[in-house]
Amino acid sequence: MKGLLPRDRRAYLTETHLFLQWVYRIVSHPRVLDAVESVLGPNLLVWGSQWFPKMPGDKAYVSWHQDGTYWGLTPPSVTTAWVALSASTRENGCMRVVPQTHKAAMLPQRETYAPDNMLSRGQEIAVEVDEAQAVDLVLRPGEFSLHHIGTVHGSGPNHSNQPRIGLAIRYIAPEVVQQGARDVALLVRGKDEYGHFDLVAPPDRDGSLEENSTHAEALRRKTGNIMPKPSATS
Repeated sequence: MKGLLPRDRRAYLTETHLFLQWVYRIVSHPRVLDAVESVLGPNLLVWGSQWFPKMPGDKAYVSWHQDGTYWGLTPPSVTTAWVALSASTRENGCMRVVPQTHKAAMLPQRETYAPDNMLSRGQEIAVEVDEAQAVDLVLRPGEFSLHHIGTVHGSGPNHSNQPRIGLAIRYIAPEVVQQGARDVALLVRGKDEYGHFDLVAPPDRDGSLEENSTHAEALRRKTGNIMPKPSATS
């Protein structure tokens, strides 16, 4: 993806479960859904997915942040499954979390737009984070972790000669409401009795980004809801 503009890169890294059948099989895998169901209950929607690749020697990092600040999802019946497709270690920049932070009030965040920050705004916690309390989520290929929308988490650069490839899958319960425009979701278990999202069908093959209108529409709506709007002077 060298040479892609930031907007193009985001398109290729997000919501790929909507046009790649093999990614859909990951987000709907029974073992993943069983774990998510133990947290959110029997009815599950996939609200979004995003790849987080770090190549050997990559300077890219994820600053300390909380997802709930920008996503506009209430109530917080939301969890992220972070699925490792390659080994995720301290050396190659595994995710780190600060336990129990989801139980406290949301922390203030500032937007840095730092060039190596993998987050959309380069957002980071605006108060000191006690890194001594952080836990490394070391994963083998095929393993995954779950974290709450309010958990303080981040990850460092890849200092190794091995790639770190992970897929973050955002699951929500159907009672969750999205602030802003009506968003797109995929029902992967149970039923939706609320109708807060436009449900779409899973892909029946591995398609291409350019030919998939569902992906384009989902990306448009999500970008409008959670990404910053350009100013009149920019």
